[in-house]
Amino acid sequence: MGQLLSPPGPRAVHLCIDMQRLFEPAAPWATPWMSRVLPRIVELARHAPERTLFTRFIPPRSKHDARGIWRAYYEKWECVTRERLDPELIELVPALATYVPPAVVFDRQIYSAFGNGRLRAHLDAHGVDALIVSGGETDVCVLATVLAAIDIGYRVIVVEDALCSSSDQSHDALLQLYAERFSIQIEVASTADVLRVWSVSG
Repeated sequence: MGQLLSPPGPRAVHLCIDMQRLFEPAAPWATPWMSRVLPRIVELARHAPERTLFTRFIPPRSKHDARGIWRAYYEKWECVTRERLDPELIELVPALATYVPPAVVFDRQIYSAFGNGRLRAHLDAHGVDALIVSGGETDVCVLATVLAAIDIGYRVIVVEDALCSSSDQSHDALLQLYAERFSIQIEVASTADVLRVWSVSG
């Protein structure tokens, strides 16, 4: 669908969004074809574990702890609040958890991985200039994170075969949006294309 404008350099990081057991098949927020993209994400993490950052979406303790419209959201999804949820489901899937450390994990309670400032502080401290984005969901947390990253000014590379969603239609629409509407600010490429040219040495 897209192509890389230039190779990502040693200041790029792999940012993997919310590949948690909470989204596995049969889990409350199952993303049916998450398992299909997992091998591609493992390839990216294996290539540069020390330059891989994982995020986790952490629900509130109870629906009463949610703010504003989030409270209505957790009225519907009370089963995933932490007082109801098996805590193991918040963890990364085992195939990725094995890379932590050296990979680092960032938690937050909203869609955007930049919401609480911790991720940006880490990126700034380490001189990161580009994000290679994988994970899920393409049309929710990935979307919110990618748009926030653009606003900050990061180069964004979306790995098209390392993203998943529970909606094929909106996944496809978002990939088209990333590649066409944001063609100057978002590059869309395959895992193979990224790994072929991404050097992690200075």
